[in-house]
Amino acid sequence: MRHLVFVAPKFLENTNRYLAGFAKLDGLKVSVISEDPSVAIPGALKPRLTGGHYQVKNPLDGMQLAEACRSLARHLGPIDRLTGALEQLQLPLALAREFTGIPGMRMAHARRFRDKDEMKRVLRQAGVPVAKSDLATSLDEVSALARRLGFPLIAKPPAGLGSKGTFRLESMEDVDALPHLGLVPSKDSPVQVEQFVRGREFTCETVSIAGKTAWRSGTRYFPSPLEALENPWMQYCVLLPREEQGEPWSRFAPVNDAALKALFAGASPEAATALTHMEWFFTDDDQLVVGEVGARPPGVNIMPLNSLAHETNLIEDWCELIAFDRFTPKPRKWAAGAAFLRGQGRGERVVSVQGLEAAVEAAGDALVELRTPKVGMPRASGYEGEGHALVKAPTTEGAKQALLGIIQRVQVRYG
Repeated sequence: MRHLVFVAPKFLENTNRYLAGFAKLDGLKVSVISEDPSVAIPGALKPRLTGGHYQVKNPLDGMQLAEACRSLARHLGPIDRLTGALEQLQLPLALAREFTGIPGMRMAHARRFRDKDEMKRVLRQAGVPVAKSDLATSLDEVSALARRLGFPLIAKPPAGLGSKGTFRLESMEDVDALPHLGLVPSKDSPVQVEQFVRGREFTCETVSIAGKTAWRSGTRYFPSPLEALENPWMQYCVLLPREEQGEPWSRFAPVNDAALKALFAGASPEAATALTHMEWFFTDDDQLVVGEVGARPPGVNIMPLNSLAHETNLIEDWCELIAFDRFTPKPRKWAAGAAFLRGQGRGERVVSVQGLEAAVEAAGDALVELRTPKVGMPRASGYEGEGHALVKAPTTEGAKQALLGIIQRVQVRYG
């Protein structure tokens, strides 16, 4: 029986879905590391977790994870896999694996996926198209890069999360304003400065087993996450088309393969077994450019969208991939989409939600899930807003129209 350790910083709803996925697998002993005590584990899950629980103060500390793994291994036997679903866990997990000898991705390869500057260096060296970029450790260096690369630019932390802490620079005045936005470049906290890519933004989700592509999917962002953050009035959507090999995703497949080959180069078979989430651009001048790549399950409801479209449970499929290096692709039968319900106006709380009944009627049978913003909710800090809707339709156009009908009718106001 294999022994897998899952790191769940908190026993929250989404994290518990992954934990439940591992707990369902036959032939797998599941232990958990968390900052939450064992009493916080949902009651339905407790009997199915046949391993142990180890509480740590900081699950983002790789050495604390390593010590937890040593203790679990002493009491429950050797650990075959150490994993977690969150982006910010990937480096601590890699460090813990190095100190304990647990199979899986090590620091050198984890940095390729987590450190955006190192990622682009590896991709650029392999001939994969990426935006021109460099690190800056001072405002003067940001200014020098601006003169060399030209505006518009993007400034962000090398190990950022989503588009948070990311800012568009259109002029030297924007460079000077970075400290006021909370982005202060220094030797200890460098800032990545890169050319702003103009074009449509897509994703490519890939299952790799020992470095070989076993499955691929992709979505389209409407608009890009950065545009949604910059323009609070914009409603953000993610669309998964009905066509598995449609354009421009099929055209991007060789670029995706080349990028993953470069990032996984030299990795062990266990380290190169993963679900990766790649964001990329189809530029205004017909180029395919890789933005960022993560070696973990994607956010913004891409996992449930694929579950709907392929009539599967992609979270459970990912759990089987990580635990046993197995993945069975399912045919795509539907198009699917997510609309994020974002408030407008000034204020820090939701004061009104209108148009829900009209939106539900317009979406009809396509509406699968609706999580409505509630009056009194605090204003969300990201582009995912205070609620969302999931839709499913037989055609891509059907899913697109269902999303459009929802965002045109639902109005969330702050005050």
